[in-house]
Amino acid sequence: MNYDKYQYLRIEIGDDGVAILTLDRPDTLNAASVPMHHELERIWLDINDDERIRAVVLTGAGKAFSAGGDLKGMARRVGTKDNFRHSLRAPGNTRRLWQNMVETSPPVIAAINGDAAGFGCSLALFCDITVMAENARIGDSHTKVGLVAGDGGAVVMPLLIGDARAKDLLMRGRLITGREAHAMGLVTHVFPQEQVLAEATAIARELAALPAWAVQWTKLSVNKRVKEQLNLVLDTSIAYEMLTMNSGDHAAAVTAFAEKRKPEFKGE
Repeated sequence: MNYDKYQYLRIEIGDDGVAILTLDRPDTLNAASVPMHHELERIWLDINDDERIRAVVLTGAGKAFSAGGDLKGMARRVGTKDNFRHSLRAPGNTRRLWQNMVETSPPVIAAINGDAAGFGCSLALFCDITVMAENARIGDSHTKVGLVAGDGGAVVMPLLIGDARAKDLLMRGRLITGREAHAMGLVTHVFPQEQVLAEATAIARELAALPAWAVQWTKLSVNKRVKEQLNLVLDTSIAYEMLTMNSGDHAAAVTAFAEKRKPEFKGE
């Protein structure tokens, strides 16, 4: 399997069957541009077909796991035909990403080395096991930029912490520390930042050494519930997110971000 076609993702495969998959846009805190999102849709299919891989560690280059969506890219699309075309394509792209990720046979361990916000939060939480830096922050901040938490947060958070806590985090766009996230069951393990990748890799090696079919089919059995939640929620949540992407409040938020000032929301 050749991974050279990926520009924004880096993968290293060890002799132990563990693949380290790195989000590789450190200059943007690994924010997911449209091209990077497309790569994330495809990479899980290649991993699934790669017989060398028995477990995956997903992490971010630099000091963040992922800052979420590319707000500067969103600001450039405001008021353009590209924004409308993106809102038509994004629901299908998002569904493909989560379906491909959830159906990947090798277990995926998130090494949340730094902040994971918005889409980055969902990407971490869709992993099978999460290992997070205790002082890093995690949360779905969509509402802070005028968007519905539609690209995964409304699917996965209620599964992990229940509806009430999920709504508190999602509607308020709250970011919480790794310690807080672990206390409420949002992430599996917490460690000091410098230990996160090593601890996640140790779990991956343990899983890679176990009988593959037993591990993979246990994962796929549990993920039947995740897939059911995807089918129940995602089409509605991502459709509403695309509607808000064309709203005045979203335009105000991303424009203010690009201009490094506080947004003024008018309920438009």
